[in-house]
Amino acid sequence: MSREMLQLAEALASEKNVDADVVFDALEFALSTAAKKKADREHMDVRVEIDRHTGEYRTFRRWLIVADEDYTYPDVEKTIEEIQEEIPGTAIQIGEYYEEQLENEGFGRQAAQTAKQIILQRIRDAEREKILNEFLERREDIVMGTVKRVERHGIIVELGKLDALIPRDQSIARENFRNGDRVRALFLRVDEIGNSGRKQVILSRTSREFLAKLFEQEVPEISDGLLEIKEVARDPGHRAKIAVKANDPRIDPQGTCIGVRGSRVNAVTNEIGGERIDVVLWSPETAQFVINALSPAEVSRIVIDEDNHAVDVIVAEDQLALAIGKGGQNVRLAADLTGWQLNIMTVAEAQERHEAEDTALRGLFTEHLNVDGETAGVLVQEGFASLEEIAYVPAEELAEIGFDDDTVELLRNRARDAILTLAITSEEKLENVAEDLRTLEGVDQDMLRDLAQAGIITRDDLAELSVDELIELTGVEAKQAEQVILAARAHWFAEEN
Repeated sequence: MSREMLQLAEALASEKNVDADVVFDALEFALSTAAKKKADREHMDVRVEIDRHTGEYRTFRRWLIVADEDYTYPDVEKTIEEIQEEIPGTAIQIGEYYEEQLENEGFGRQAAQTAKQIILQRIRDAEREKILNEFLERREDIVMGTVKRVERHGIIVELGKLDALIPRDQSIARENFRNGDRVRALFLRVDEIGNSGRKQVILSRTSREFLAKLFEQEVPEISDGLLEIKEVARDPGHRAKIAVKANDPRIDPQGTCIGVRGSRVNAVTNEIGGERIDVVLWSPETAQFVINALSPAEVSRIVIDEDNHAVDVIVAEDQLALAIGKGGQNVRLAADLTGWQLNIMTVAEAQERHEAEDTALRGLFTEHLNVDGETAGVLVQEGFASLEEIAYVPAEELAEIGFDDDTVELLRNRARDAILTLAITSEEKLENVAEDLRTLEGVDQDMLRDLAQAGIITRDDLAELSVDELIELTGVEAKQAEQVILAARAHWFAEEN
């Protein structure tokens, strides 16, 4: 048996091109599995040790040494007290293994067949692991493969000896591949398949990085560092925007990426299912970047709101549809590209909104500063947008408007008194907020104040709001508003169930 063991290990290692230790490990596992079946003790822990030089092997049954309070599985565990009674003076410690040598069993035909299957499976796993490691060592971002089959959960792609998967959520929806088609994709990650220990290479055709890497392949200036892709936004299979920057002033970044008669951008478009690509100039200036990102629409002017990280974009009436795009696609991609919330409006809508804000401000100043409409109008016209600005602006700025020293001091004092009064009122309203709203996930103190000010004091009050209404009341971002509304409504669905 020992000579046969060595010959088998050598033959398998040579045939499958794997290290001999992999074969010996598989043999040891197979022999231990067969030994457990022979003993009809599936749960006991058996270890087999093969001498790599002689082929002789020994079989051991082993137990993990545990503390008395942790003792759970008698087939594979012994307590420290039990082992000390069995072997007085032993130096074995908790966490170590105690082993007893068993007689090597002779294996019949069925056991030998089981051992062979286990060995071959272990070798196949080792082969896959080796092929995977070789693939990872090459560090290819873009890979080219052949469609092996199309399944419900994705597309299996053959990359030489390695099979990879493009999941459905990483596939471009309008594309239909058939067996044998050539396909290019981005290496995304390596996933483990269940508890089997096997690994699966995951590819993507929808990621932003895939689009950027395709441009790198088509535009040598990017690889040379003369051009740089700063941002990418995609609606996979439909439309994309890339923001490019030239590191060499002699290069036109847009023209270089587009190519002669659109050759370069068309090559990328053809690779990703006809996805239309807008190449725009990147700019460190927010205003200019937003204008560029909304191309091909022409922007009349923009107003940046730093506090809410939002930009009001004003366009002419005939540019509104172009700026928004089909189904809001153009403005959505531009917002994704720039990282700013973009609010598109016509000149007339902007004027109407501006007048409404001015009216509200005049009302605020008239009520809390106890001044007439004319004085309130002057403050609004000079750019004052809150009581805080009037209360704490240097007196010289108010004096420059034309107010005398007494009026300046009076306005500043009244503004400070109004701020204090409103704060006290806000705290009083906050006291009326129900506990179920105070403790709701996602609702912070600032949001609570805004809600209480609007009379929203219970969880059900909040649940009845729309996402847009919550954004308008509190100024939070859409994603946070959606999460808070869902949390507020969760108990409704729980009661229904």
